[in-house]
Amino acid sequence: MTAALFGKLFRGLYDIELIESEAIGTVGVGEATLPVIKKYNELIELNEVEFMQRTQATFKLGIEFVDWLRPGVRYQHGFGIIGQDWDWLRCHQYWLRANQRGRAGDFSDYSINTAAAAADKFMHARPEMEESPIGHIFHAFHFDASLYAKYLRSLAEMHGVRRTEGRIVDVTTAENGDIASVTVEGGQVVEADFFIDCSGFRGLLIEQTLKTGYEDWSHWLPCDRAMAVPCARAEPLHPYTRSTAREPGWQWRIGLQHRTGNGLVYSSKHIDDEGAEKLLLANLDGEQLANPNRLRFTSGKRRKMWNRNCVALGLAAGFLEPLESTSIHLVQSAAIRLVRLFPNEATDQATIDEFNRQCDFEWERVRDFIVLHYWANQREGDFWEYCRTMELPATLVNKIDVWRSNGRVFRENDELFGEESWIQVFLGQGIVPESYDPLVALKSDPQIEQFLGNIVATIKRCVDVMPTHAEYVRKYCLAEQVA
Repeated sequence: MTAALFGKLFRGLYDIELIESEAIGTVGVGEATLPVIKKYNELIELNEVEFMQRTQATFKLGIEFVDWLRPGVRYQHGFGIIGQDWDWLRCHQYWLRANQRGRAGDFSDYSINTAAAAADKFMHARPEMEESPIGHIFHAFHFDASLYAKYLRSLAEMHGVRRTEGRIVDVTTAENGDIASVTVEGGQVVEADFFIDCSGFRGLLIEQTLKTGYEDWSHWLPCDRAMAVPCARAEPLHPYTRSTAREPGWQWRIGLQHRTGNGLVYSSKHIDDEGAEKLLLANLDGEQLANPNRLRFTSGKRRKMWNRNCVALGLAAGFLEPLESTSIHLVQSAAIRLVRLFPNEATDQATIDEFNRQCDFEWERVRDFIVLHYWANQREGDFWEYCRTMELPATLVNKIDVWRSNGRVFRENDELFGEESWIQVFLGQGIVPESYDPLVALKSDPQIEQFLGNIVATIKRCVDVMPTHAEYVRKYCLAEQVA
């Protein structure tokens, strides 16, 4: 991802060399994305149809959470807007009042994304239909991460990035402490002014060489293992990611054109690897296609993602479990941030500090959003009891307290998840505010019921005429089958 972006934007300005080894396996399980991926796609001028065909991709309208509050309860975190504003209040404020009176419908009925997802429908937004919910459909993608990497590698090379095959066996530093060069097996020495560490959990440059340090967040995010396995494609082809709570963690399900991606994220204190494998394989929707890929991790981040003349991206920078599909975004976001703050011949500390400040803010707010899912549960079992009683980050406590009083939530600066995301997870996880914005009282109950009813009816009419997700994929971006 980084090589393709830099190759496109920096061509003719810098010499860019990508060093990687076919012998080193990749995690390759990041198959779900967020709508902000379209910003990255625009920057590298990605053709959406070609990209989806090359990666066996499908569309994604949101995430369905099953049994997270307690067994038998499910809800959707859909992308995009919820209903429409009335005067200067958000739609959910009127829903809260109607809900208190027992006259509100299911909250997912008030969003075109969640209503369409529930019906397995999809279409691209029609921006010219600004007054219609169809003008406000937000989508992301599911794709095969390994195919995505191969596709972007070809784009990087097309944009002039020089690729060197081989393992790095040595790293040298200059007198001032900067990284000076790396040595590839076979003896080739590659010198550079600036290094991007994409070496995964090892942190070959950022940690093993520069000793940057790591912030451990496992007391808030106790899962420390993941296991991924593909199975045969199952019907219907859902336009959403599914996350199902399990006794020691949670399981993901992602439908692609040629198969279904599955995985279990779990705590090794509450189940061993063999038990986790049995649990995962017992809950597949189709025939198992490969052996499970096992991963070990510690949730957290590097103390500095930019240290001296090195920036760490991806797993070298840290790890936040893929509950809200943030892994790929955090790479692309940091790469774009680095473009905006790219150094001149000499790196200045103010620029480095600003990059790290922005990264810290983004990672901490994403962490808070993920922690909320775990903490707000009514499930039984030692794992879930721990999550329910753990001490929360102060930034999350404040968000919860403000919401609980009058249903208010505010997006801070450029944090990834907007108000609509927090609202859906708060309500889905059973955190219903004690009251609502007092200005709701300017409208009568009949007015509010008519307002909400019109939203639901309009969205239903739109969803009724939308094609199924499978039909849309077949006509728009059908891929050749990949063995």
